[in-house]
Amino acid sequence: MKYYCIGIKGTGMSTLAQMLYDMGNEVSGYDDAKDYKFTEKGLKTRGIKIFYDSNHKVDKDTIVTASRAFSDDHPEMKRVKELGLTFKPYNEVVGEITKEFDTISICGTHGKTTTTSILKHLFENTIGCNYFIGDGTGHIDMKNKILVIESDEFNRHFLAYSPTTAIITCIELEHTEIYKDIEDIIKTFEKFANKAKTVIANGDDENIRKINFNNNVVFYGEDKSNDYIIKDIKLETTGSSFSLYKKDELIDTFTVPLYGHHMVMNTASAIISALNEGVSKEKIKELLPSFKNANRRFAETKVGDTIIVDDYAHHPTEVKVTLEAIRQKYPDKKLTVVFRPNTYSRTSHFKKEFAEALKTADKVYLTPIKCDRENPRDYPPIKSEDIIELIPNSELVDDDTVNKVLKDKDGVVAFMGCATVSHLIENFTKALENIE
Repeated sequence: MKYYCIGIKGTGMSTLAQMLYDMGNEVSGYDDAKDYKFTEKGLKTRGIKIFYDSNHKVDKDTIVTASRAFSDDHPEMKRVKELGLTFKPYNEVVGEITKEFDTISICGTHGKTTTTSILKHLFENTIGCNYFIGDGTGHIDMKNKILVIESDEFNRHFLAYSPTTAIITCIELEHTEIYKDIEDIIKTFEKFANKAKTVIANGDDENIRKINFNNNVVFYGEDKSNDYIIKDIKLETTGSSFSLYKKDELIDTFTVPLYGHHMVMNTASAIISALNEGVSKEKIKELLPSFKNANRRFAETKVGDTIIVDDYAHHPTEVKVTLEAIRQKYPDKKLTVVFRPNTYSRTSHFKKEFAEALKTADKVYLTPIKCDRENPRDYPPIKSEDIIELIPNSELVDDDTVNKVLKDKDGVVAFMGCATVSHLIENFTKALENIE
């Protein structure tokens, strides 16, 4: 079959395109962004064509799918509809793929990408697997029985998926432009989770505990009421370690090169899933220390004496725990954060929470809000300066003024946001190199 992916450089769409190609389909795509994005790597490796204008032919038998960032008024969207091509929503195409395999769906407000990446690492080096990771990497080998997939609740996308096993990392209020309140989110997760035969869920999360499960549920966490209990957590500068028990029986003590309490929880859920699929605890213990996290998850580079961290954190909780994780690894270094807010709805709803989370750093910079799927007129007036007013000594920067951050270059400079911060990092790095 032939597929045409509009918004092909988006993290989810790039991943989908790679998987469709691996399944033997002919795949091409369109994107507005001509600049290189990290999501292009897998596309270029496969030779998938990316178009930036509407001067190319699209065959009549092509199936079109598109990113939500592209409205019906976009010229390329209008063109493919005028051509009378078959259109399938992105999540429905992904859902069709999940039916082909024993699918392990990793969902939750936070931790999806890392947990999926850990499972991919464990399975790839043992029993084999296909994977869909929300950092722009995907792979399909039809000989593999298992698919591990990051399953996003945005726009209720994951309700189109068919999981055999569901992992739920946590549930918080998010995507307020889609969900009316936390109860709406919990009910949506409940609907999704009950599609699976087995659920592996964070039992310490009070919102997860509100779900009415009608299937086999295994709870994990630190509380003694869980089926799998996490004890003896050690958060050190070299990584994190913990002991995992099945009720009163010690399974083993595991070490992972990740930082923060949340990463211990994510790792535990992946271990339980791997054990359920027959991977031995010895092999898991052997493999975890070599794990490398996904793109834009605590990604570090060093320029001179400055440590630059690139992270996808875009919700107040994610910002808070990521800054705490940096403190864990670099307890004696100054911590500066450059945060790019994404979407007017999220920024407006969590304005105070963002301010409190960002205050964890020694110095705070914000960029203007970045959003390609919302009209600011549809939401209460909000701008980054509204958050800056709540944080003493914070400042506004953007791609052209990021050299302001040079005065805070000593220590760790963390760039955060789900909207790309690559130009910010590039310009800051060039400015650093010019003074070295």
